[in-house]
Amino acid sequence: MITYRHNVLGIHSPDAFLGIKGGFHMGCRDVYFVRALGWGEPGTLADVVTDIDRRMDLEMERKRLTYRRAKRLAFMPSQEDTDFYEEQFAALKSGKGMYVKNLSRNEVFGNILALACRETLDKYRLVKRNMTESMEKNFAVKLLYWTDSVLGDGLSGWDERKCYKVLADNVVKEQEYLFYYMLTLIGCDVLLFQSRADIRTSDVIKDLSLELKLGGFCELPFPEYTPCESKKITEAEPEEKPVSKIQVEQVRKPELKPVLKTGPQVRMPERQRQERRREDGGEKSFEELALLASSIVMIEVHDQRGKPIGTGSGVMIGKDGFILTNHHVTKGGYSFSVRIEDDSAVYRTNEIIKYNSVFDLSVIRIGKVLSPLPVYRGTKKLVRGQKVVAIGSPLGLFNSVSDGIISGFREIDTVDMIQFTAPISHGSSGGAVLNMQGEIIGISTAGFDGGQNINLAVGYETINMFVRGFC
Repeated sequence: MITYRHNVLGIHSPDAFLGIKGGFHMGCRDVYFVRALGWGEPGTLADVVTDIDRRMDLEMERKRLTYRRAKRLAFMPSQEDTDFYEEQFAALKSGKGMYVKNLSRNEVFGNILALACRETLDKYRLVKRNMTESMEKNFAVKLLYWTDSVLGDGLSGWDERKCYKVLADNVVKEQEYLFYYMLTLIGCDVLLFQSRADIRTSDVIKDLSLELKLGGFCELPFPEYTPCESKKITEAEPEEKPVSKIQVEQVRKPELKPVLKTGPQVRMPERQRQERRREDGGEKSFEELALLASSIVMIEVHDQRGKPIGTGSGVMIGKDGFILTNHHVTKGGYSFSVRIEDDSAVYRTNEIIKYNSVFDLSVIRIGKVLSPLPVYRGTKKLVRGQKVVAIGSPLGLFNSVSDGIISGFREIDTVDMIQFTAPISHGSSGGAVLNMQGEIIGISTAGFDGGQNINLAVGYETINMFVRGFC
């Protein structure tokens, strides 16, 4: 039976909530229940929520998740519906699975729903100590009816590995709040926009959700949900169209942050830099390549007790929190702390999305929207003597930048490797080896202590194959 863990990562903004797609590993699924209180910028709430709707509709178009915006939870079932849900409550009392009308009989889901309903009723008893069996039955019928009403046909293709997002606003009643908690127990991530007031219930019940303070409470109109049309969504997302490498660099360049903090930097005039790029075939300066360190992270590995057992590096490869590193960095770790340059937060995760011990590659995910680096597509063959830059955290020295050349190409245990001279040390594993255009051509995986500048990286062809679907 699948188990659910609540709010494993900290959520610091609605964007962070949207970026998390959950994780399914070893029969365990991460879910998030967040209460966003107030609003910080008067007059912009409608624009933000409308943008969330548009983005979530786009994700559904891409078949990445199921999104539902909950309306007011009315309780007006027909007698036929009432009879059906009462039969499900009787099944619950006899220890059997429960079902809803929008999903054909699915034994796994039926058992999960029964456990979720039972736990929700238990939470309700904490505040309704005099609850009778009739009150319990009526609340259970409401829970099932609301599940059908909110999720609707989204349940028809229910999959324990699939991501479900639910957004609701200004929930006041205790029963309705507990209903949304129950949705998390069947695998949904739920965000409650409490712009007007917080839920009226005990602290014990409030603590079921993660509190996110956005500002003071205010009477702002909450927009109605209007599903975006497929054509409009496509037109609103220019990133779906093929773009050139130059365009990608122009989009990301304003996000880059300086890595070197040891004194003032002397910057070349923009016109002169452009002339040099034309002369060098689009090459960036070392100064510009050093700025890309903002997309390289340091990873601290912890055991089951939370004790640090090692460090490594990682590279942002997907906006939705995806970080590429070495398998030998994550192997044996129970959880990971991720540090990002110029970000004081520490992002904890135990989500290993994918790994391959032969390629020595692994993908982990954190709850943050990232600025990924592009992976080289092989438009021009790499050659010996070609200049490269390596960025990683050797010996715990956060985001060190070094330069060198490609010194050879090797096959190690059937895996194609790039040998390069840019110095790396323990802790550099999982860091990026970049060409002079700022593209990932390799992931640092090994250095030989007995040799001078004999370092190896997993090549871009293997990387592209491994990260397909994440970038």
